[in-house]
Amino acid sequence: MVLRFMRRNKRECYFLLMLGFVLFNSACAQNPPFTGKAYVQEEHLVEQATVLLNNEGKVVPLQGLENTRVASIRFSSAFAIAFDSLLNKYTKITSFNGNEYLGPKTLDMLAMDTKFFNTLIIQVNDADLSNPLIVDFITTNQKLKNIIVSFLGNSASLIKLNDVTAPVIWSSRLSPVAAYYSAQAIFGGVPITQKLTKTYTAKYQSGGGFITPKIRLQYTVPEDAGINSDNLKAIDDIAREAISNRATPGCVVLVAKDGKVIFNKAYGYHTYDNLQPDKVTDIFDVASMTKVSATTMEVMQLYDQQMLHLDSTAGTYLASTRKTNKNNLTVREILEHQAGLIPDIPTFTKIKPTDYSADSSAAFPTKVNDGYYLRKGYFEDVMWPDVLKSPIKTRGQYVYSDVGLITMQQIVETLTSTPLDAFVQQNFYSPLGMQTAGFHPLYRFSPDQIIPTEDDKKDRHALLDGYVHDPTAALMGGVAGHAGLFASANDIAILYQMMLSRGLYGGVQYIKPETVDLFTSKQSAVSRRGLGFDRWDPIADRHYPSTLASDMTFGHTGFTGTCVWVDPKYNLVYVFLSNRVNPTVGSKLGSLNIRPRIQDVVYGAIQKGM
Repeated sequence: MVLRFMRRNKRECYFLLMLGFVLFNSACAQNPPFTGKAYVQEEHLVEQATVLLNNEGKVVPLQGLENTRVASIRFSSAFAIAFDSLLNKYTKITSFNGNEYLGPKTLDMLAMDTKFFNTLIIQVNDADLSNPLIVDFITTNQKLKNIIVSFLGNSASLIKLNDVTAPVIWSSRLSPVAAYYSAQAIFGGVPITQKLTKTYTAKYQSGGGFITPKIRLQYTVPEDAGINSDNLKAIDDIAREAISNRATPGCVVLVAKDGKVIFNKAYGYHTYDNLQPDKVTDIFDVASMTKVSATTMEVMQLYDQQMLHLDSTAGTYLASTRKTNKNNLTVREILEHQAGLIPDIPTFTKIKPTDYSADSSAAFPTKVNDGYYLRKGYFEDVMWPDVLKSPIKTRGQYVYSDVGLITMQQIVETLTSTPLDAFVQQNFYSPLGMQTAGFHPLYRFSPDQIIPTEDDKKDRHALLDGYVHDPTAALMGGVAGHAGLFASANDIAILYQMMLSRGLYGGVQYIKPETVDLFTSKQSAVSRRGLGFDRWDPIADRHYPSTLASDMTFGHTGFTGTCVWVDPKYNLVYVFLSNRVNPTVGSKLGSLNIRPRIQDVVYGAIQKGM
């Protein structure tokens, strides 16, 4: 059947297959070098031909991702690689080639190999369903695990699914786009809007089926959001300009419009030796984006729970501040950077030879980087006292301060009795499906997947790859209120799509809508900032964050050469990740206006499509 379809529509199939390859299997991910109108047309036809059956238990779309361990099993599907690539946008999946278990191995062995997965996604077509062993594998395992069947094929094969009680996503269109649509529908990246229009079996009758909403990001082409792909090509030129001028060795750009990731592309290399190309899945040190992507997220949740109050003081929460000049500083002032705190405290200049060791031990447990371990209690003995003794000079004025977010970290950790990194992992990153986001990335990922930052010849005497660039955060063991978070562009997009949706993502309300509105709105007459969040600058000459950004825009930048900006007016999330501090700190990324110029290309493309 697949071959007949391809012979009948040879040109269309070739186009769609090539588009699928570019979309989901290359480092350039999404940004096809040709128009996506044919993709959008096929996607519309696929939507009309896709039905969800047997979903009485509301398994689809999948939720509770933090507790879901997913295996994807394929047999003779021609689209399995791209299908699995899309599944991996939402949560970590492990792929199994079922054909390997139809020979000397058996499907009983496949059941053994997947025993530690609680969710099995099984891709089948007409040929697969003609094999009773495959159907038996489905019906047997549906009693033990969550099974979701993605079936692309003829209606005549539905009778073979009569004993299947697990959800079945069926599309009668045999195209790669149908596979992409099915993969995304499993997670609610696209809705299922149709029911059966005919009766096929006693079980699958006309009017049967289940409607599901769109609850997560969709991955598609610019045309799906009303944007001409050609109008985004200037992003390539600006990114290459940055690399050729040595403003950064490489970068990743992601654009999400209307809840759809329409552009995600990697440029350049990890370092200037041009040995390892950047990939869209690479993990970056996002530096001060940590302030809003970790600490402020936790603050908002605690504010919702009435555990933390904006006009309460540091002394309300931290006993150690009560006999210091920090006692009566309010949470609101600290988040606005108007508490009068100095920007930072001394770091490696205060380190004594007795403070560190080349080897770890009970006396030197805090790892700064390879071959550098800080003594136990250094933060409590030296760094926190430096915070407490630091002067209050400019209270009521805007002075950007890492010290303020270090203080907020101590407040939220005291309130929850939970380290910052553990709290945001448990309450945001894991349930949202953010696979790479977190502190201490080397505990979970290979250095090859992590973009290196500075070659620190002064203090740490090493290329910083997987260890936080910020020196204060480094001496705090890599977890700080102002820096230390690492993430991929896709993970950042997920987190800020949740913010754009006013705290809602994947069917879960992480933060109350009114709290999102409060924290991201302008708070003071003396600065542009919100609570924790940076915002659009009303001083026109500054063109911040970019010339065309609306006055609703909020987000943050990072010293390593990163930014995220959310513009509710245009339903837009823009992510730019780079390592402009490699091999040493430079200013060209800023002086060339790389980030804002790329952002304005996106706005220009949106406006041309209006």
